[in-house]
Amino acid sequence: MSPEFNLKSLQGRAEFLSKVRTFFAKRFVLEVDVCALVRCPSLDANIESIEAFVSDSASGYLHTSPEFAMKRLLSEGISDIYYLGHVFRKNDLGRLHNPEFTMIEWYRLGMPFGAFIEEACELIRLFLGPLPMRLLSYRDAFLIYAKADPFDPNFNGPKAARAIGISLSSDSVEWGHDDWLHLLMSHAVEPRLGKDELTVITDYPPSQAALSCIAEKNGFPVAERFEIYHKGIELSNGYHELTDANEQRRRFILENTARESAGKKPYPLDEGFLSALQKGLPDCCGVSVGFDRLLLLHFGLNSIHEVLPFSWEGSLPTRCQNETPH
Repeated sequence: MSPEFNLKSLQGRAEFLSKVRTFFAKRFVLEVDVCALVRCPSLDANIESIEAFVSDSASGYLHTSPEFAMKRLLSEGISDIYYLGHVFRKNDLGRLHNPEFTMIEWYRLGMPFGAFIEEACELIRLFLGPLPMRLLSYRDAFLIYAKADPFDPNFNGPKAARAIGISLSSDSVEWGHDDWLHLLMSHAVEPRLGKDELTVITDYPPSQAALSCIAEKNGFPVAERFEIYHKGIELSNGYHELTDANEQRRRFILENTARESAGKKPYPLDEGFLSALQKGLPDCCGVSVGFDRLLLLHFGLNSIHEVLPFSWEGSLPTRCQNETPH
């Protein structure tokens, strides 16, 4: 990265941090600051937390999302809230990934799901301009781009992958239904989303509900979840939030089972979060948006490491324009 552009990216980062805060202030959404160091990490079979030792005998985790803490605040009666800050994920390195990155996450009480999706698009337009929005169900996206129906009880993952020219690894014989869906999504669907628009994928399979509610649409149970894409890049992940503590506990146990099956360490359940759900989480929608990816697209760059002041991949911090090299 050139010293000149590093200064430009730092100025752009500051400008957009301010714009995001103004966006929420105009909507009377309160900024909250939550702990980055937690006792229990988010439970997702595909996301690894960074363990941090707080003493010789005790450890915690750097949070991968502020979600659990924010929902605990919501259960205590706070109204609409947002978080703008750093989160951390282990084994997250690549063109679009850094172990430490900036996340925008917010929750709206009582807002209809469709209106919440539109608000998420409005925030993204702060960075990318007045792009049109296209709603596309998960099933329709697969039918169009992967030529397969993910809700078909006779869905055949290997056959669907081979039919569109995806080469298979030797360990694919052990894959489950969702593994095949993830493969087709990443290779056949995602790269073709959001070319000149914001493409919003909705109505995910129930097995990919994570922390979202399940509803029935067109004769199929679907997760009330959405993701927004531009130029093949995933920018956000949002839910009509699950409020049932017993169902959430069941899903956490399943995630830990999946982790153990994959040879990963199971994580402790966050009983404080589950107690908050039991106490009563109000009906709400929530979404997380990758701030650094939005900057990448705004500046027309190739890697988020070009918009981070200090990237993990960089051996030394880049210099500002007016700094004298040694």
